[in-house]
Amino acid sequence: MAAASGGRRPGSRGDALERTRDPGSPTTDPHLKATELGAKKPGSVRIVSCHGDGSSESSDLADLPKLIAPPDHRIWVDLASPDEDQVKAAADALGLHPLIAEDIRERNQRSKIESFDQDVVHLVLFALHYEGEAGAEEIDFVLGKGYLLTVHDGSLGDSSAAPLRFGVEHALQKGPDYLLYAISDTIVDGYFPVLDKIGDDIDDLQDRVMQTASDTTLQRLFAMKRELIDLRRATSPAREIFNQLTNREISSIEPAHVVYFRDVYDHLIRVTDELDNYRDLVSGTLDIYVSIVNNDLSRIMKRLTGVTVILAGIGAVAGIFGMSEAGSAFAGAEAGGFWLVTLGVILLAVAAAALLRRIDWI
Repeated sequence: MAAASGGRRPGSRGDALERTRDPGSPTTDPHLKATELGAKKPGSVRIVSCHGDGSSESSDLADLPKLIAPPDHRIWVDLASPDEDQVKAAADALGLHPLIAEDIRERNQRSKIESFDQDVVHLVLFALHYEGEAGAEEIDFVLGKGYLLTVHDGSLGDSSAAPLRFGVEHALQKGPDYLLYAISDTIVDGYFPVLDKIGDDIDDLQDRVMQTASDTTLQRLFAMKRELIDLRRATSPAREIFNQLTNREISSIEPAHVVYFRDVYDHLIRVTDELDNYRDLVSGTLDIYVSIVNNDLSRIMKRLTGVTVILAGIGAVAGIFGMSEAGSAFAGAEAGGFWLVTLGVILLAVAAAALLRRIDWI
């Protein structure tokens, strides 16, 4: 329903998502869901370490202290639905602040950024998915000097955290901050296909409202409004996160890599604008629903009024003459004037029905 939706939606499938990247930058599929990056089993551990021109991998947190010992270490530690012992082991090896470890264990955080001693940054982002309705999954990032820790519920991939053109190791060679950009860029790019599906749902709801204003449609409109509020709550603070990453001096982020985080920030502006647009569309659709219901009620009241006018005229004449005349009329003993009045009442009723029909009251 193009008229009601205000034409083409910003950020819809018609909008190109191509961007100019440097040859080493990650390539993402803009219509890839975050949950399609390859789920990991609960308790899975992946440690990727780059040293010089080589790299190595491990799945044992006991190896982390020796991997982080070299001064030029570049390490990515990925934990999928870890238990308390795994979080404690990773926090102790990386020397994390107790508050960071506590937040990681508790989960259920809002999107945020917290700095510790200018060297360690704790970020919380949400990956969106759509399975009949939109949902969000929390992903914790801890960026420090020479390492990146990611904690999630298994939504990041096992072979790679994002469809990187040259693999995780190539991004990690550039630094953990660049890997943070690669993963967060993939997460934010995954917002757009979810928003496209929500936009399609809104278009379908608008069509259904115009066809028939049913209770099922109303319930779906309210559910859609709640979804948009939840998505806004999950994604809106991310703008401030990347705004701070691009405007604050954080020693664990190379100055040359700040421009990449600014690119993610620009995409989050589009996401926020699109969510605001969808919220307005849903509110407008609710207004249309109320207007249609009111119009239907008005139409029904007009028809009932028309029927009342016809029956009231007949009832008034019948009341004047009295029902006692009915017996004489059926016996043929009634005078001709009775039949004239009866015929006049019928003709008036037909004339009233024709007039009401002409003005669309019945």
